[in-house]
Amino acid sequence: MPKEGVIKMDLEFHINKQAQKIGSKTMHTKLLSLLYSTITIILCLISQSHSKTHEDDTNALMEIKRAIDPNSVSQSSYLYSWNFTLDPCECTGSVFLGILCTLPLDNTSSRVTALDLDTIGYEGFLTPAIGNLTELTVLNLNNNKFRGPLPESLGNLRKLIRITMSSNFFTGTIPQGITQLKNLEHLDLSRNRLSGKIPEEITGLRSLTYLSLSRNEFAGRTPDLTGLWQLGTLDLSFNQFYGNLPILPIRLRRLYLSHNIFSGRLTPLKGLMHLKWVDISDNRLSGGITKDIFYLHGVVHLNVSYNRFTMIDPVKYSGDGPMLQVLEAQGNQLKGHLPLNLVTYRNLTSINFANNQFHGPIPEEYGPMLQGQWRRLLLDLNFLSGKLPLEFRHNNTKVTVGISNNCLVCPTSVAICRGAQRPVTECMGEQNL
Repeated sequence: MPKEGVIKMDLEFHINKQAQKIGSKTMHTKLLSLLYSTITIILCLISQSHSKTHEDDTNALMEIKRAIDPNSVSQSSYLYSWNFTLDPCECTGSVFLGILCTLPLDNTSSRVTALDLDTIGYEGFLTPAIGNLTELTVLNLNNNKFRGPLPESLGNLRKLIRITMSSNFFTGTIPQGITQLKNLEHLDLSRNRLSGKIPEEITGLRSLTYLSLSRNEFAGRTPDLTGLWQLGTLDLSFNQFYGNLPILPIRLRRLYLSHNIFSGRLTPLKGLMHLKWVDISDNRLSGGITKDIFYLHGVVHLNVSYNRFTMIDPVKYSGDGPMLQVLEAQGNQLKGHLPLNLVTYRNLTSINFANNQFHGPIPEEYGPMLQGQWRRLLLDLNFLSGKLPLEFRHNNTKVTVGISNNCLVCPTSVAICRGAQRPVTECMGEQNL
C-alpha cells in the first residue's frame, strides 16, 4: 500500500479512538475535520518532493496571484487557498481551489486545464503569464474587479473552449489573439469597459456557439458574421454599434442588439428560421415590420420597440400558426389601423403598441381575445377613436389593458377608462391619417 494510504489509515484509527474516549459527538466531528485537513497537508508535502505540476503552470499561477491586490483576497476566497509551498495539481480538499488539472497515468507532469475563480471581488490585473497555461480549456473570471487590458497572450491558449470574463473593469480592445482560438465555443466579455470594433477575424471561430459583448463601449460597424455558422446566441446590446444590421449566422436562435445605433431595414433577419428570441429595441431602424419577420415561425419573443418603424404587416395564419407569444413594438411611428391578423396568432399573449400613431377604432375582433388568450394589451398614447368593443367594457381584471391618451369614447364608469384621453384639439386632423 502507498505510504499516503498508510498515513491516512493510521491517523483515522487514532483520532476515532481518541474521540470514542472523549464521548462527545461535537468533539468527534471536529477531530474528523482536523483529520482530513491534516491528511491534505501531509499528502501535499509528500508529493512536494516530486512535484507533478508542470513548472510553467506553477509559475503562471504564482504570477496570477501576485497580480491581485492582497487586500481583496479574503480568507474565504479561492486565491487564499493557493499555498505554493505545496504542489497545485497534487493537492486536494481545501487547497488550490478553482483549479482543475490533468491526471497523467505516466510520469509526465500534470497540467492545469481549468481556472474557475470565485466571485469574491478580486482587484488587480490579468497577467500576461496566463498565456503559459497552454493546456487550459476553461477560463472563468466572472464578477470580480479585474481592470486593465486583456493580455494578447490569451492567444496562446489554443485549447480554450470557454472564456467568461463578465462583470469586471477590463478596458482596451479585443486582443487579436482571441480570434485564433479555433476551439472556442463560449466567449462572454459582457459588462466591462472594452472598446473599439469587433475584429473581422472573429468570424474564423467556427466552433463558437455563444458570443456576448454586451454592456461595453464598443462602437463601429459590425462585420459579416455568417462565418460563425454554429452560433446560437449573439448579444451585442448596450454598445454604440451603428450602420445596418450585420449579416447573421443561419443557425442563430437568440439575438440581442438593443440599445445601439443600428439603422436601416430588418432585411438581414429574413430567412433566419431558427430564431426564437429577438430584441432589437432602442435603435434607429426604420421602414416596415414586414411579413418576412412574421414568417419566422419559431420566434417566441419579438421586441422592436423604440425605433422608427412606420408600418407593421403581420401575416394571416390558419391552423396552429407561429410560436410568437410576446410582441413589443412601443415607441415607434406605426401608422394606420391596428393589425387585425394578430388575432390568428394562437400563441400570442402579450402585445405592446403604446406610443405610436395608430388611428381608427379598436377592432371588434380584439374583444374576444381579452376573454381568451391575451393577457396584456397596451394601446396607450395613440390616436384610436370610436367606442370600445363590448369585452373591453367588461374587462377581466386578470388582463392588463392600457388605452389612455387616445381619442376614444371612453366613459369613466369603465375601469380601463380611468386614464385620461387626449384633448379634442389633438385628435382633430389625426382621424384621417
